[in-house]
Amino acid sequence: MARRYFGTDGVRGIAGEFVTADLVERLGRAVTLWSGAERVFVGRDTRGSGPGLEAALTEGLVSAGATAVLGGILPSGAVALRALECDLGVVITASHNPPEYNGVKFFDRRGRKLSDRSEEQIESMLAAAPAVDQGRIERVEIATDSYLEHVLERFGADLSGLRVVVDCANGAYTGIAPDAFEQCGAEVVAIGVEPDGTNINVGCGATDTALLQRTVVEGGFDLGIAFDGDGDRMLAVDENGVLVDGDQIVSVLALDLGVDMVAVTVMANLGLHELMRANDVRVVTTDVGDRYVLEALQREDGLLGGEQSGHIIYLRDHVTGDGLAAGLLLCGALDGRTLSQTAAVMPVFPQAKENVRVEARELTPEIRAEVERVNEEWAGEGRVLVRPSGTEPVVRVLAEARDAKAAAEACARIATLVRRELG
Repeated sequence: MARRYFGTDGVRGIAGEFVTADLVERLGRAVTLWSGAERVFVGRDTRGSGPGLEAALTEGLVSAGATAVLGGILPSGAVALRALECDLGVVITASHNPPEYNGVKFFDRRGRKLSDRSEEQIESMLAAAPAVDQGRIERVEIATDSYLEHVLERFGADLSGLRVVVDCANGAYTGIAPDAFEQCGAEVVAIGVEPDGTNINVGCGATDTALLQRTVVEGGFDLGIAFDGDGDRMLAVDENGVLVDGDQIVSVLALDLGVDMVAVTVMANLGLHELMRANDVRVVTTDVGDRYVLEALQREDGLLGGEQSGHIIYLRDHVTGDGLAAGLLLCGALDGRTLSQTAAVMPVFPQAKENVRVEARELTPEIRAEVERVNEEWAGEGRVLVRPSGTEPVVRVLAEARDAKAAAEACARIATLVRRELG
């Protein structure tokens, strides 16, 4: 059965239009009846629509007999950890999307995201009636403190002498992440720490690093760390203001942590694959989406994986991707080097990308044939990847080669073909 509401990462859309209070209430009731959960931990990010959707979700949970444990504003990683103490975790967030969006993400009692099949089953129960017995509501005031203690104990390092800019995207890490780096001994300047309900991910954070880059360079800082609205993405900026993406971060951590396997998506740079081969680290490739990376790690008994976009997952003492844990691990891996020196371990193949708006997202035989032809011609020295978006009327075109001009020309040519065939 095709999912109507769930996408790549939970349910997400414009608040009040696609993500309505009625839908969120029904989701709360359906997921409780589906799982049999007695206690459900709930967190949210800083969006203005959050409190109203939290109230709707709570009503749905309670109507199905569950106890809703409200933790307030928390990053997604914290909610996943608290799910281990309950039967289910729910975070109200649209992650990296603009402020007008919101959504709901679920974690099971092991702190893992739900499978496609589970989401289909939940959707089939959206019309379920309330249970006979009503649940209740609890509020937790120390959820932030316990989360910070957990992350610092397990992922913190001595960062004395390091000068760091921390960009919290006006999101859930406001008031948490800067404190974490300070407790590790770093000198910290925090930006994106004035959430007002309308400015999450706006001109700041992992989706727009321009402010962070300027702040690092102008202030002579050692590096910058950027999170997205719910803290499940983390990107870095080196001392020269150059962006360090998720592929580079996974590469640095793979060597520093001594893992023998990493999981990445089909978008991962060929330079990562080249570096891992040279160091006898096995690479498992998944579809786009951090939950697919997580599933691969669990299936292969691995610890480290991630996405180019900044989802970094390290499963020693954690259950899901966590931006703060990743940021602390990256800083700990510097070992007296600059971030530019540290990240240079991975050769970066130039990539050219274009999102083509289309009427239909099903790739035609002509498109598939051209992609296959180019990939055969490049024979491992480059590649072309064309994939429909799971949430938008868009087809994403990626061309990657050792030569930037060749990548750009291939991307433009295939984007034109996609536009002609599907636009």
